Amino acid sequence: MPNCDAANFQLFLNEFAEQNPKEFKIIVLDNGAFHKAKTLVIPQNISLIFLPPYSPELNPAENIWARYKRQFSNKLHTTLDEVSEFITNETNMLTDQMIKSTCAFKYIFADGIWTM
Repeated sequence: MPNCDAANFQLFLNEFAEQNPKEFKIIVLDNGAFHKAKTLVIPQNISLIFLPPYSPELNPAENIWARYKRQFSNKLHTTLDEVSEFITNETNMLTDQMIKSTCAFKYIFADGIWTM
């Protein structure tokens, strides 16, 4: 999606609800403003659970962003296309093992819940 906003999140929710419509889905989210927009209509088969604010230890994706930030800092990107290219290149270089080692919170490996 081109933007992280309530309208696109609504599209995602609607499409996700249609996948196995009899299945009840729980989505764990950070506190992004568009996740909590008043205009959202949450489908009946979806429930949203929000992480507590300022709790990066509960969100493994934060470690991926930190990894990107280390690579991104102190470099000059003069256009948004250059920034997009940087992110694309960094993402394409990630392997399953790199993601596991970057996001290796002990609770993720408890009871074998890691699915990669």
